[in-house]
Amino acid sequence: MPSASSVSRLSQCIQHRPSLPRLGRCIISRSGSTPSRGKKTKSSFKLDDLPQGLVNAAPLPDVQDDGGPAYPTVVLQARRNMRKFENCVLLTRVGGFYELYFEHAEEYGPLLNLKVAQKKTNAGPVPMAGFPFFQLERFLRTLVLDLNCYVAIAEEFPNDPGDRARSGGLMHDRRVTRVITPGTLIDENFIDPYANNYVLGIHIDHEALPSSSTGNGSDDLGPLPTPIGLAWLDVSTGQFYTQATTLTSLSSILSRVGPREIVVDEVLESRRDHHLFSVLAEDKHFITFAPREDFLPVSEWRPMLESEIPAQTIAGFTLIEAQAGSLLLQYVKNRLQGLSMKLQPPLRHDNMAVLAMDKNTMRALEIKQTIRDGTFKGSLLHAVRRTATKGGARLLDFWLSAPSTCVDTIRARQDLVEYFIQNQDQRDEITMLLKRSHDSQRLVQKFAFGRGDADDLIGLSDTIRAVQDIFVILIKAAEVGRVDPVESSKKKKRKTRGTKIASTTQPAPCFASLLSRIKLEEPVKLAERIRMSIDEEGLVLQHQNEDSTASQLLSLAEDVVAIEGTQGDAASLPKGPKKRKPISIRDHYSDDATTFTMKPGASPGLQELHARLSALSQEKLEMGDVLRERLGAPSLTLRWTPSLGHICHVKGKDVRAEGVMSYTAVGSSRSTRTFHVEEWTTLGQRVHQTRFEIGAEETRMFAELRAAVVANLVKLRHNASVLDELDIATSFARLAVEQELTRPVLDNSTAHTIIGGRHPTVEGGLREQGRSFTRNDCLVGHTVFASPPTPNTDSNPTQDSASAPTPLQASEGRLWLITGPNMAGKSTYLRQNALITILAQAGCYVPASHATIGIVDAIFSRVGSADNLYRDQSTFMVEMLETAQILRYATPRSFVIMDEIGRGTTPEDGEAVAFACLHHLATVNRCRVLFATHFHALADLVHERGLHISSDGGRGPVEMYCTDVEEDGEGGFVYVHKLRKGVNRQSHALKVAQLAGLPETVITVAKEILGERH
Repeated sequence: MPSASSVSRLSQCIQHRPSLPRLGRCIISRSGSTPSRGKKTKSSFKLDDLPQGLVNAAPLPDVQDDGGPAYPTVVLQARRNMRKFENCVLLTRVGGFYELYFEHAEEYGPLLNLKVAQKKTNAGPVPMAGFPFFQLERFLRTLVLDLNCYVAIAEEFPNDPGDRARSGGLMHDRRVTRVITPGTLIDENFIDPYANNYVLGIHIDHEALPSSSTGNGSDDLGPLPTPIGLAWLDVSTGQFYTQATTLTSLSSILSRVGPREIVVDEVLESRRDHHLFSVLAEDKHFITFAPREDFLPVSEWRPMLESEIPAQTIAGFTLIEAQAGSLLLQYVKNRLQGLSMKLQPPLRHDNMAVLAMDKNTMRALEIKQTIRDGTFKGSLLHAVRRTATKGGARLLDFWLSAPSTCVDTIRARQDLVEYFIQNQDQRDEITMLLKRSHDSQRLVQKFAFGRGDADDLIGLSDTIRAVQDIFVILIKAAEVGRVDPVESSKKKKRKTRGTKIASTTQPAPCFASLLSRIKLEEPVKLAERIRMSIDEEGLVLQHQNEDSTASQLLSLAEDVVAIEGTQGDAASLPKGPKKRKPISIRDHYSDDATTFTMKPGASPGLQELHARLSALSQEKLEMGDVLRERLGAPSLTLRWTPSLGHICHVKGKDVRAEGVMSYTAVGSSRSTRTFHVEEWTTLGQRVHQTRFEIGAEETRMFAELRAAVVANLVKLRHNASVLDELDIATSFARLAVEQELTRPVLDNSTAHTIIGGRHPTVEGGLREQGRSFTRNDCLVGHTVFASPPTPNTDSNPTQDSASAPTPLQASEGRLWLITGPNMAGKSTYLRQNALITILAQAGCYVPASHATIGIVDAIFSRVGSADNLYRDQSTFMVEMLETAQILRYATPRSFVIMDEIGRGTTPEDGEAVAFACLHHLATVNRCRVLFATHFHALADLVHERGLHISSDGGRGPVEMYCTDVEEDGEGGFVYVHKLRKGVNRQSHALKVAQLAGLPETVITVAKEILGERH
């Protein structure tokens, strides 16, 4: 039967459906009154165990005279921790359970579907709720991710005799070991494995911080040059970045980084009217106000980093970046409650050559999620992700959010992809090895925090061996670089299907950089040491025992519910795979149930101890035979129990054997008898002592292995980064073959030459429906030659624009004015060319027959419409704000797509605004622009103002293209998505209205009005 205390705690697992209360923000309290002690208890100690001489300890607080209730020790410790970690949800470990007390139980018990019970104490009932320890991750997920709470975990630590004496006899000390927040997850199983979990710190001079407009929002019309410092890190991988920027750019940076938690100085909490909080409120970011601490300069970050920061790098950090880094590092350090951090040295984002995309562009192009419902499926990342590892998926997320602007970097990535397209066998072999590896970035970071276990060591060893095998493959490729002739002929046949393959075979220098970064000597020794030390079979047995313990607790919970609960309570118990029957207490404490995770030969000490244990086990067997013969009891067995110690047990008729009756029974029943025999007691103590020494030796060895992992931290992280890049390269190659993609040529021109381009996500959706996608060319900024550019599969794909033929005619135009009917694909065309640019600069092959693209420094998008009621902005105001950003920041190297500018107001005003924007983009910004509109009069204004390509001797910046509708004369029609030169002055809105199912009477009236006006 379960004990009363166990039943009390287990009965709280009964669940009920809650309603959400308002959640508070966690701010660490600086002060608080001390609660009273519990009732007096008696403890006995051996004199030798007590500390001798003067005790150098701080005096205990006077908790007797504060007039508070006399809570039991566990409740008292919980109350103290609740006051110390104010506004955090406190989970206190009590035996096999985590428990909540007082207001935390009342508020969060229903939210966690836990039954709130009343714990009886001398001071009155105390609300409490709890759950078994093995369900911690489940409830942490709800608290941290769903409810956005800060959770303080208080573990229990047994006091040694000296501590018990100093604490008045307390058997356990319960102290908070970590505060878990959305941005400081380490290895929780609910952390998103495919995305970084960033926490971002913002430093801003609060004296200079502007206030948000309280009137009509006029402050939003002009730039906000307020400088701010940013620092963000992923605690689970150790990646660390800084950036100096302005408040104007903050929204776009947050969209790119995607932090789970934002930390700002608590001084700003009282200034909620500042524009900073307007920016943060747009996407409902989770904000933490951290207490201000002394500034920590970059030179003092070293204890929290894996390696030293070079002096010249330190000199490059601005003061505002250093202040942001100081704020963030001290916040994370406080949350981890003393856990050591080994972060990677910070990278300054300002030094990274990447393509810039603002928040509106990321959203409009659906880089990571769709606009309509915010789902991953349908995004660009979903369409191109074929990675085999979690680390590769995270790196791909970064590459698509911040594509490179360095031609050499892009070509190096393309060379890898091309090699793996040509060499399918090596690609498949490396992919298989990547699947055998583990998430080594996060795995290594666990060891940096001292949290890695034996399973993690095995995973790390497997990863190192995978790196070793991959290294061999890359070495052979770099030295030989030979393609099989049969495979080469097959690939030449595949050229007609769109994937461009070089016809000549050259050595593979593309691997030189990767090979130089792989460090194997020490990691391979580490992997071999792990393999020789960890007993994987013993590890499996240990997991089985742990599962049995969990099954016992679940079974006990089911018994409690069956006695005290309802049918609904039983249904609410956690469901899981059917566990094997829990082992009995006797089986649990038997010698055979003890498992070891280290191999006996892992060290000379272990080898000696296991030899001793084997000899003692043999001696036990022989003693059992001797006692059975001497006492005349064939059923006699030698056992150990927690309450009786080492005992002899007989059953059946042996209970009345003369030899057995000569010993005093310590336990008996009708058919069994238990008694002590001195020989077995002595031998059993030696067995237990040996097992204890084996456990201590295993603990020591495990600590050595952990230290060895930390010593190889830098090498292991470098190897992991190589695996991530290889994963993306092989996945890009697989994607290129699957979808007939082409290697784009990147150069330093300011032109797009895309032949037969397709939309990477729309095409996939149409393919699922059995439909085809209409290809279109994009020659914006392109120079017209005697013959149009065509794909050249036998040419060197890395040739740059310097070898291009001499132009014979004027430009195709830097700005394309695109008209056409609704639903004819104008917006799709705009987006597809922006997405092709992003893929090209990320190093991926692109959906086109040919692509030559001049490096783009930024992509701007003004597509779609939405209001912002939070900031009191109409749809047209939002449109104008986004347009103003584009006109202000676009450079001659930027690529801009604009759709339906000016449609949120009267036709006359909208047309005037639209042409003014077009004129500015063409004459001031002078960037590449795709400009879609239904204001057909813009075409006339382009001619009147001399902007058309035919003006000024063929040097005008604007060309005109359109889509169309093809009618059959009987009311039927089809959309023509293929672009052609010219202007389409018919929007065919009524055709879309008919397709949408508007009533026929509405369509008739609309036709009448159109007829009267034309």
